[in-house]
Amino acid sequence: MLNSLKQSLINMFKMVICGMLLTSPLHSFAEYPDKPIRMIVGYSPGGAADNLIRPIADRLTRILGQSVVMEYHPGAGGVIAADILAKSPADGYTLHITDSGPMAIVPKMKKTPYNPMTDFTPIAMVGTGGVIIVTPSNSSAINLKILIDLMKDKPGSWSYGTSGIGGVGHLAGEQFKLATGVKMTHVPYKGGAPAIVELIGGHVPVLFSSLGAASAHIQSGRIKALAVTSLKRSSMFPEVPTLAESGYPNFDASIWFGIVGPAKLPPAVMDKLLPALSAVLQDATVQESIRKEGYDLISLSPAQMQTQINQDLERWGKVIKAANVTYD
Repeated sequence: MLNSLKQSLINMFKMVICGMLLTSPLHSFAEYPDKPIRMIVGYSPGGAADNLIRPIADRLTRILGQSVVMEYHPGAGGVIAADILAKSPADGYTLHITDSGPMAIVPKMKKTPYNPMTDFTPIAMVGTGGVIIVTPSNSSAINLKILIDLMKDKPGSWSYGTSGIGGVGHLAGEQFKLATGVKMTHVPYKGGAPAIVELIGGHVPVLFSSLGAASAHIQSGRIKALAVTSLKRSSMFPEVPTLAESGYPNFDASIWFGIVGPAKLPPAVMDKLLPALSAVLQDATVQESIRKEGYDLISLSPAQMQTQINQDLERWGKVIKAANVTYD
């Protein structure tokens, strides 16, 4: 009798535990995703981040069986969007396409409401690449050596344009000044498109541009490409040399784009997202869309991605300190 009662109590206990597991958050993670996923974008529609993430989101929707919906929060160099992501629930239903700016550059220029080393879960890298140094088609600076010689002949009279303060173009320009010893004034514009217009119009003599923004104008002959700031040549313009091979060894001013979630994403969520994104990034159409924006594919594990963020914080921090760059 006593044994029978004891067995009944054990069975009841097992039933209670099973019920708790079935209704617990762990069960919902096991069934992840069972509703649409928000993809936070820190820039306006039509920019590089948007163009990169849209084909990824479309194919991720097919694989996961739930819509991946774009949500735009531009401003502050991507900091606004990154902060929204950092404060979102760690349930896998809010993700973020981010880049080196809000993750590794802006935090070295001013205090951000998040810590890039602890407040995010790295998920997948999307692409990496440098910026391209371009001049108007009628410029006498027909190659990098001549450009540098002209700048040194008239120190202080040169300026360079970028898509804005604190972006990789700005930091690449400052790193260029440190490496070459030239003097030039930064002229920030409100985006890559207006910067290109000003370059073509002769209002700025040289531009540190994203490859995606400059590509059509280079191909049409309206502007000339002199060098790329990445350590390796770009697959978009393989004929354009790097600074590293132009007499400035190890020069590397690259940017990356990647997908992150809030800190402490559950393993069950990561177990769904990692293979899904791996499959998406192997899709030929997605790969072509990444190359079209001027970036090359990069494959890093979440741990390696966090290491990259930490290394970039240190690398860009040195440039920012040496150049005394501030962000207003």
